[in-house]
Amino acid sequence: MKKYEFTGETKQVDGVTLQQIRAVRDFGDVNTGDIGGWIEKESNLSHDGDCWVHENAQVFSNAGVAANAHIFGNARVFGYAFVDSNAWVFGNAQIYELARVTNRAWVYENAQVFGKAWVDGRAWVHGNAQVFNAAHVGDNARVAGKARVFGDNTISGNTKLQ
Repeated sequence: MKKYEFTGETKQVDGVTLQQIRAVRDFGDVNTGDIGGWIEKESNLSHDGDCWVHENAQVFSNAGVAANAHIFGNARVFGYAFVDSNAWVFGNAQIYELARVTNRAWVYENAQVFGKAWVDGRAWVHGNAQVFNAAHVGDNARVAGKARVFGDNTISGNTKLQ
């Protein structure tokens, strides 16, 4: 059963037409009639689970949001990026290329996760931090400030990097 429809409102972002969404049924913290954020096409946001694109957030290209993930504020998810499993992306964060954010991870403020990077396991990436090029941040790790994690590096455990 579908959980959202397009409102008919559109806007252009990076040469792509995005469409605003509206909930057509209650689920999670979303109520019927709530106006959501902006997606390019239905494959960007699953009709299953409680996942949602809120406010001015944008999901486009071949990116996907599923399994109770939430995209808030002015966050952008695009390229072949994927956000799922109770992850939150918010503020001005950007998730793109082949990046994945999953398993209760949070990416927020002005953070960026891109390339084949992966953030999971209740990890937080925030501030102006960047995680990219196959790096992995997981298992309660915190990457903040202007920190950069890249290459095949893994930050995990209760590690804090700023």
